[in-house]
Amino acid sequence: MTAVTMTAKAGTGRRAGTGQLAGTWPLLRLALRRDRIIMPLWVIVLGGSFSSVGKSISALYDTAGRRAELAASMNGNSSVRAMYGPVFGDSVGGLVGWRMMAFGAALAAVMSLVVVVRHTREEEETGRQEMLSSAMVGRRAPLTAALLAAVIANAGLALMIMAGMAGSGAGGAGAVALASAVAGVGVLFACTAAIAAQFTESARLAKGLTAAVIGAAFVLKAAGDSATDDGSSVFTWLSPIGWAENVRPYAAERWWVLLVLAGAAAVQCALAYALTERRDVGMSFLATRPGPARGRIATASGLAVRLQRGALVGWTVGFAAVGVVFGGLTGGAADLVGDNEKTKEIFERMGGQAGLTDAFLASMVSVLGTVAALYIVSSVLRLHGEETAGRAEPVLAGGVGRTGWAAGHLVIAFGGAALIMAAGGLGLAAGYGHDLPAVLGASLAQLPAVWLLGGVTVLLYGVLPRAAVAAWGLVGLCLALGWIGPALDWPQPVMDLSPFTHLPKLPGAGMEWGPVALLTAVAVALVAGGLGALRRRDMLN
Repeated sequence: MTAVTMTAKAGTGRRAGTGQLAGTWPLLRLALRRDRIIMPLWVIVLGGSFSSVGKSISALYDTAGRRAELAASMNGNSSVRAMYGPVFGDSVGGLVGWRMMAFGAALAAVMSLVVVVRHTREEEETGRQEMLSSAMVGRRAPLTAALLAAVIANAGLALMIMAGMAGSGAGGAGAVALASAVAGVGVLFACTAAIAAQFTESARLAKGLTAAVIGAAFVLKAAGDSATDDGSSVFTWLSPIGWAENVRPYAAERWWVLLVLAGAAAVQCALAYALTERRDVGMSFLATRPGPARGRIATASGLAVRLQRGALVGWTVGFAAVGVVFGGLTGGAADLVGDNEKTKEIFERMGGQAGLTDAFLASMVSVLGTVAALYIVSSVLRLHGEETAGRAEPVLAGGVGRTGWAAGHLVIAFGGAALIMAAGGLGLAAGYGHDLPAVLGASLAQLPAVWLLGGVTVLLYGVLPRAAVAAWGLVGLCLALGWIGPALDWPQPVMDLSPFTHLPKLPGAGMEWGPVALLTAVAVALVAGGLGALRRRDMLN
């Protein structure tokens, strides 16, 4: 369904509604149609992971005594609490809530921010919203449709979690509480994204601001949980993710905490509506600075640096901070599993067969690498955003070749990935307090896999620009394989789908230059193919 068709339907099918919500349902149908693939994938993969973890815990810890022992050992280690939170119950459902609540809530928040920003700020940035608003579309309709789409996605996720928990033998009130807490965080950050969309003229910056808030919420939760083992820390209660874990599924549920989530979402939603009524379509409260271009931004490369430097600085600082946190957890890695061989095997699958401390460091480096893939895909897709918004054509009309224009952004994307991984490695070594060269080298060894995903994005953009966003699906697959696969002991052919699986497990394991060189060569070939296709195809209108 095209924007023109949508305009006609909004103008004819909803003529009876002339209020501020007129046209909401056609816009919602359009949003759901556009997200008919990516939204179900989010729901199925994320919701299904809860069921998978439940079945894994049932198999690995098949008696009440083993589960109680696991809960006691995990709750007694501040490093584990910082990552996953405290264990409130030693049933299968309680352990699933402990293992999945924080990461599940954070990923639900990411899903929501993508949905809301795509159907609000991105529509305005590309000019489609102005076309739609020329018909019988109320001022509140676009934001309402975007929020409803996010609510539907989170409702589907909640149903998937409840069904999965029931299938693993852990249904009941605990499953409802767990699903409601995860979905509640998703809806809350959908409202946060709606606010961010009012303040910026760039969809990319709106996503970055919301992602920064999600990251801060996770760090606050980690700081609070590392200090206490009952979720009572002030830092935990400053974080919406901390609120979710304090719902305590399968452990005398605190239903009233869900009201805290609902109240915070309602306040943010009201603020988003108030802001959207006080600005024009396409405008923002944080206006961009006017030209003219002088000095370093008088060239296409300088312009690319100016456009992407804010995001690069934010990612670099964030990686350094997260690296310090992860490094601080490493000291407790040896006590993390005690005599539990099953849990030890999970970390060794993530980080190789070296000592447990090295395996823990390698697993943390792998986490940084998969997250860095989000940066490089986002940075490469800035080319697509510049093209669809019509800002690329004036630059190309000034005598700048397509390859030169794209190269400026790609240098920031690929070079920036190296910078943020170096920052993460330095932070990890600083938090750990040992082995700076080894830890830094392990971080940089993740780059070939990161670059390969960036190369796939370049190829998609060059050959099929309208399908370039599919690169996010590949990154999501790598995240799932890297974070969930080792815990569930997925078959090796499945794990091999991720390029990160083929990298040497550093530090600890020996350096293997063959896979590193091969992944780098493939990345170079993909970039070359994408740039070649870009030179030959028509630019998007």
